Parts: sequence; C-alpha cells; structure tokens
Amino acid sequence: QVQLVESGGGLVQPGGSLRLSCAASGSSASILVMGWYRQAPGKQREGVAHIFSGGSTNYADSVKGRFAISRDNAENTVYLQMNSVKPEDTAVYYCNVQHAIFGASWGQGIQVTVSP
Repeated sequence: QVQLVESGGGLVQPGGSLRLSCAASGSSASILVMGWYRQAPGKQREGVAHIFSGGSTNYADSVKGRFAISRDNAENTVYLQMNSVKPEDTAVYYCNVQHAIFGASWGQGIQVTVSP
C-alpha cells in the first residue's frame, strides 16, 4: 500500500500563489503516475495535473499556464505550484498515485480557498 500525506493548503488572495505537497510512503517504488485532483462544493472531482514516471505532465485546460506539477523522486513527493489563482480554484485538493501493483491511492484532501 501507499500512504499519502498532503500539506500546503490554506487561504490565498486572488492572483496569489500557493504550493501543495504530497509525500508518499510505504510501497512507493513502482509508482506510475502522481497527480492532483480537486472537488469544489456541488461539483464532481476533476483531474488537475499529472506527472508520469518518465517525467511527462498533463494539465486541465483551466489551469494550464498557471499551475505546475513536479516530482522529487528521491523524496517520493509531488508538488503542485499554483500561481495566479482564481476564486474558481477554491476546492478540496486530493493527491493521487497509481501504483503498478497496488493500484490507486488517495490522500485525505486539503482545502484551498481563494478569496480576498
């Protein structure tokens, strides 16, 4: 199993920046993909960004050019740098990994609120 611990959420003003972190422990070897999802009140969970074991990335259209995902393989940590945030970025953000053996694991979720 893979355990995930998220950190870095909170309140940020529109136009500001925030960095989320997600540390993976346990059977963190053979992680294929690490990613971030979010769920706003009354909406379905949606994918935000993913980073694959080879280093390639993809982003939701709504965050392209503003968010950046990165991964520290030595620390088994994935980051989401959020810049130029907007009120519509307000959501609970979840870390997700896809493991070659154990499948999908989710973090507990962390609140990000964008408000003046």
